[in-house]
Amino acid sequence: MLLKILKSSILFFLAGLAEIGGGYFIWMWLRYDAGIMFGVLGGVVLIVYGIIPTFQQFPNFGRIYAAYGGVFIIMAILWGWWIDGIIPDFYDWLGTFIALVGTAIILWAPRKAAIEDGDSQC
Repeated sequence: MLLKILKSSILFFLAGLAEIGGGYFIWMWLRYDAGIMFGVLGGVVLIVYGIIPTFQQFPNFGRIYAAYGGVFIIMAILWGWWIDGIIPDFYDWLGTFIALVGTAIILWAPRKAAIEDGDSQC
């Protein structure tokens, strides 16, 4: 179980880095006229972002992306702090904590085997 959690955490981190990084390259290209190569690189990185979640072991696409949302939130807050210099306030941290609790519930709450195996419409 610990190995599964570690693998999924690494994949969520890589997906977040690719999504935020790719979006940032496109932001730099369009907002700051950084050159077309920033846009192209951003597009390529965003394609990679779309591929990374397919390596997750969870059978449900929607559940993976819902859980990834919580990971994305903390990564976006940290990106803004470390790259853009925007210091997170109390409400940033509170919202991030709530999102991560939701992520943990979505991913690791005990479920019936049929639902976890993807046999249910839920």
